[in-house]
Amino acid sequence: MPRPLPKIFLVLSLYILILAAAAAAAATIVVSADPATTPISQQFKEAPKFYNSLKCPSITENRNSDVEHENENEENDDDRVLCSENAVHVAMTLDAAYIRGSMAAVLSVLQHTSCPQNTVFHFVASATASNASLLRATIAGSFPYLNFEIYPFQDSAVAGLISTSIRSALDCPLNYARSYLADLLPPCVKKVVYLDSDLVLVDDIAKLAATPLGDSSVLAAPEYCNANFTFYFTPSFWSNPSLSLTFANRKACYFNTGVMVIDLERWRDGDYTTKIEEWMELQKRMRIYELGSLPPFLLVFAGNIAPVDHRWNQHGLGGDNYRGLCRDLHPGPVSLLHWSGKGKPWARLDASRPCPLDALWAPYDLLKPPFSFDS
Repeated sequence: MPRPLPKIFLVLSLYILILAAAAAAAATIVVSADPATTPISQQFKEAPKFYNSLKCPSITENRNSDVEHENENEENDDDRVLCSENAVHVAMTLDAAYIRGSMAAVLSVLQHTSCPQNTVFHFVASATASNASLLRATIAGSFPYLNFEIYPFQDSAVAGLISTSIRSALDCPLNYARSYLADLLPPCVKKVVYLDSDLVLVDDIAKLAATPLGDSSVLAAPEYCNANFTFYFTPSFWSNPSLSLTFANRKACYFNTGVMVIDLERWRDGDYTTKIEEWMELQKRMRIYELGSLPPFLLVFAGNIAPVDHRWNQHGLGGDNYRGLCRDLHPGPVSLLHWSGKGKPWARLDASRPCPLDALWAPYDLLKPPFSFDS
C-alpha cells in the first residue's frame, strides 16, 4: 500500500493549482477584436484626491450664457459644472480594451494640474457596449470626486465609412469618435482638449487648454514639418491632380490627432464633421491613405492649425505601427508623453519586456496587483 504524501507536498500542490488558475484567469484579460464587448476583468485602486490651489475660480457659480433652462430653479450643480466657462474640458474615448491606459491618463491630468477640481472629463463610449455601466462604475470607483459625463457613440454612424488600415486597432469605430465631439458634447462646451488613452501628462493641462487659436483656426496641435508628409497618402492620391491640389497654398505638416485643442463652436459653424466624412467616403471608393482616422484630419486641417509646442506631444513612444519597438524621447522639454504606435506600456510591462521609457508610465498605473487584499 503506497504511503500518503507528506502535508508539505499537498500544500505545494494546492499552491501550484492556485497559481495555475490565476494564470488562466489573467490570460482571459485580452483585447477583444471588439472593444465594446470586451469584459472589464481588471480592478483598479482608488486614486488620491488632489486639491485646488487658492487661485482657482469656482466652476459651479459660472455657466455659459447660451445654456437655456425652462426653469432656472431646476438647474443643478452638475449642469453648471458641465457648462462652466471656468472649467478645463477634456474629452477622451473610453472602452474596456484601453481602460487601463485611460485611468493612468486621468490620474496624470489630476495630479499635475493646479486646479484638478476644475477639470471636467467628457468620456465617449460605444453605445453598443454591454458593459457601459461598468465603465462608469470603474471611473467613479477610482475617482469618486471626478467631474465627468459619459456620452454614447453610435458605431453605426461611422462603421460604413471605415476602411481597413495597416493596424486592426485603428479600425475600431470608437477611434473615429474624435470627429464627432461637436455633436456629442453639450452645445455649451465651446472648447475642449482631446486626449488619447495611451499618454500621461507631467504638466498642467490648463496651460495646454489656454492655447490661443487665433482668429480662424479650429484646432491646435504640435506640428512636425520635418516628417515626410507624402508618406501619409498613397501614390494614387499624389498622382491625381484633383486630389493632390487639396494642399495647394497650404504649408501642410503632419500633426498627431491624439492631442488636440478644439474650438467646438468653430467646428460646428464650419460643419467639419461632414468634411471629414466626405474624405472617408472617397477612401471607400479609391484608396488614398492607409492610416485609420488620421489622414482625413490632415486633409481637412493640415496647414491651417494653431501651433502648439512639441513638449505637449512627445509621441511615438509605442514605436511604429508594425513592431512597436522601443523609442527615445524627442529632443527638448516634456509636458506630455504619448505611447502612440503599436507598443503600449501596460502590455510591455505585463509581458516583462518593457522599454526604458515605460518606467515613466508605471507610476500612474492604478491596476490592482494580483491577490490584492484591498477592498
